[in-house]
Amino acid sequence: MSGTPTSGETADGTRTAGSDYLARRQLRRGAAGWVLLAGLGVGYVISGDYSGWNFGLAEGGFGGLLIAGVLIAAMYVAMVLGMAELSSALPTAGGGYTFARRALGPWGGFATGTAILIEYAIAPAAIATFIGAYTESLNFFGITDGWWVYLAAYLVFIGIHLAGIGEALKVMFVITAIAVVGLVVFAVAAIPLFDPANLTDIPPTDAAGASPFLPFGLLGIWAAVPFAIWFFLAVEGVPLAAEEASEPERNVPRGIVASMVVLVVTGALVLVLSTGALGASALSGSGNPLVEALGRGAAATVVNYVGLAGLVASFFSIIYAYSRQTFALSRAGYLPRLLSVTNGRKAPTLALIVPGIVGFLLSLTGQGATLLNMAVFGAALSYVLMMVSHIVLRRREPDMPRPYRTPGGVWTTGFALVVAVIAVIATFLVDSIAALCTLGAFALFMAYFGFYSRHHLVASAPDEEFAALAAAEKDLE
Repeated sequence: MSGTPTSGETADGTRTAGSDYLARRQLRRGAAGWVLLAGLGVGYVISGDYSGWNFGLAEGGFGGLLIAGVLIAAMYVAMVLGMAELSSALPTAGGGYTFARRALGPWGGFATGTAILIEYAIAPAAIATFIGAYTESLNFFGITDGWWVYLAAYLVFIGIHLAGIGEALKVMFVITAIAVVGLVVFAVAAIPLFDPANLTDIPPTDAAGASPFLPFGLLGIWAAVPFAIWFFLAVEGVPLAAEEASEPERNVPRGIVASMVVLVVTGALVLVLSTGALGASALSGSGNPLVEALGRGAAATVVNYVGLAGLVASFFSIIYAYSRQTFALSRAGYLPRLLSVTNGRKAPTLALIVPGIVGFLLSLTGQGATLLNMAVFGAALSYVLMMVSHIVLRRREPDMPRPYRTPGGVWTTGFALVVAVIAVIATFLVDSIAALCTLGAFALFMAYFGFYSRHHLVASAPDEEFAALAAAEKDLE
């Protein structure tokens, strides 16, 4: 069977796989340079500029979301710098899971990979609901938001990914570029509509510290954190392309840093201009905030069409991310091995399809804001574990080759760690039931690992080999 390696037991209970095992689990090498990787990073996130973030206005008002946004932007910059170092040292398709596996062992590696997988499996479901809202507002042939819109999105874009990474990355790059141009069109059209009074049109409540700038008080800043994360959610997925990149130790760090620069600029423009054009109160519940901010007219129509492209870009890109995370965990035996078998185009077939089915079923709830909070919980938890991994590796393996080194070292990632912990707690403030459900799913994954998969790991998988090499070097010392 393709999912079962020819194996022998190693001293620690892992299995060594025969040559056929890894031969059936090969990705296409050298398919992306740093420009395509930067496009991938922006593509992961660009939908967050077009929809979702505005729900944070209902939690913290403009002031609360602005302060949360500045804090979260700083966290992401620090985290991206840390991940740039880790990806240059450990360039495999596992991304954050690989980093944590080296630093924290199998339990920490699987916990990190699971949190990332939860994020990437749920985020497309949330985006699908926003695609439905934008599609309905365009009135394509009388199309209304519904399950079949979500199904069509999953079928079309999983199908393109099955055709191969080179083709998929090029399509993603073009769609992402269109989405960025749409944000430029929006900014130009929104400037004449901007009114500073609209930023603070939510009446202050009686919460502690409430004011026109912070209508929901100081606690509103904390509650707005998950929605501020939506401006940057999934940019950390760039290292998942390491095995398919050319010169990954050089191009992955460049790609992730470049994408973060673009996203900080676009996020700031969208938050200030759209809120100032329509008003925080009216914008707080919108499914297509940029279009409503512009009202009627040619610019609004253009942004509506391009906004759909932005949502598609992120939807398309995150499908890539969840497939590579699933592939890496499966190849190493943490998840069922059949999920990592690749097709003739070097695309992991079931790693694309199975999480897609889960995401589609979640999208049927139509609860975009709830799904957003669930995805943010998984993301924030993975950020905590990845930043701990960076700090541990800096302390424990100071001589590990690092073609790129994080400016500020552990102080930089330590800051990101503290803010990530705050973000995890904030998801419970927004929707405790959604956060608890996500925590329950995480616990089930960990139980599966504890009772079964940790006894069936594949020692010759790249991520396991990195960890074994580190352990051997430590024994020699």
